[in-house]
Amino acid sequence: METFDLIVIGSGAGDLVVNYAIDDGYKVALADQGPTGGTCLNTGCIPSKMLIYPADVIRATQEAGSIGLTATIKPDFAHIMERMRTFVDRERRGMEEGLRRTKNLTFIQEVAEFTGPGTLRAGNRELTAPKIVIATGARALIPPIPGLKEAGYLDNVSLLQLRELPKSLIIIGGGYIGCEFGHFFSAMGTEVTIINRPPVLLNDEDPEVSETVTRVLSKYVQVQAGYEAEMVSKEGGKKVVHAKSKKDGTTTSFSADELLVALGRRSNADLLKPEKAGIEVDRKGWIKVNQYLETNVPGVWAIGDVLGKYMFRHTANYHAEVVYNNLFKDDKVEVDEHAVPHAVFTHPQVGHVGMTEADAKAAGIKVLVGRAKYYQTAKGIAMHNHDGFVKLVVASDTKKILGCSVVGPDAAVLVQQVAYMMNCGNQDLGPLYTTQVIHPAISEVVMRAFGNLEPA
Repeated sequence: METFDLIVIGSGAGDLVVNYAIDDGYKVALADQGPTGGTCLNTGCIPSKMLIYPADVIRATQEAGSIGLTATIKPDFAHIMERMRTFVDRERRGMEEGLRRTKNLTFIQEVAEFTGPGTLRAGNRELTAPKIVIATGARALIPPIPGLKEAGYLDNVSLLQLRELPKSLIIIGGGYIGCEFGHFFSAMGTEVTIINRPPVLLNDEDPEVSETVTRVLSKYVQVQAGYEAEMVSKEGGKKVVHAKSKKDGTTTSFSADELLVALGRRSNADLLKPEKAGIEVDRKGWIKVNQYLETNVPGVWAIGDVLGKYMFRHTANYHAEVVYNNLFKDDKVEVDEHAVPHAVFTHPQVGHVGMTEADAKAAGIKVLVGRAKYYQTAKGIAMHNHDGFVKLVVASDTKKILGCSVVGPDAAVLVQQVAYMMNCGNQDLGPLYTTQVIHPAISEVVMRAFGNLEPA
């Protein structure tokens, strides 16, 4: 049995915990089934955004006619894909080499599983430590749709290995992954169909956001909303999805050269056999933690996607900081997730932080809501953007900022301004009264939305 001060399982955000511990002189083991670097580096944020940026350029070019520009742009799919893979492979190899050279670190590239409280097996090695951090992430959720396995399908991992652009593609699921890759492949020239059970795309966003994304993306993608995939078959070299209408119960068939399943995520916790250590999970398999990110088993913490709540790399990074403090310091820090920002890099781009209007009302909070369109600013007029907008939610009594949604170019950048305000001072409108806003810049649309606050 090998003994350590700390064992970390998972090399995504878990690598941050490892680095903090190594810097403070602890003896650490890092067990990771791979690929090293976790979802973000290998199959998530980084590779997907390297693909989506060219799609953004294509869409901007295609829509430039409204401002008097005409251009032809032709994507090189093979080059775009290879550029992405080359970068990811280089970064992963560099990370692995660095981990192998790190003093006081034992790096084990094997699946780890619990054998009891405080003990793990990784490959043929037995490990133990008084402190363990689980950072194993999540993987694609593939539902048991009849015929799906036999027909063959892509997920967010396997599609990154495509060498040829499919002429047509069906995406089952209209969430983050479905909308982002719908944007990418349609910009590349693929005929894309999104089959989505809810009546709008991005159903978990504010309804005004969901409606706008559905309407705008439908200019480039065939959106079949209100349909549930019931069966998949392969006919004449095509993959056929048989989907049932939620409205009238009729069945319609959709066919394409390729099929992407984007129906959510499932926890990787099951690979660890947490039950052998007495670690509790919820009914869907996500690890349960308290306000300090500690499991029900003393000495075992969990961070990031494996919790099933906010599955964003920046949230996992924040979790890593909180957990490291709670691992080795007397003053424990509670996790604060009142203002978790996120973005969806589809067309149009979406940014959000905090509560939606519906969230606030469900919590019994009286709110003010402010809205502003991009075209109500000088820069928005210059951009000729008539779809973009900002929506703000503020508590009526305290003027505390509760949430913000943005749709349009640079939505992720614009919503970050509000996220900063929600994490400083009294989290209210105070900073607005003393802050000058650059004119003419699209950031003025956020200030204009604050200026338009009125009772909801």
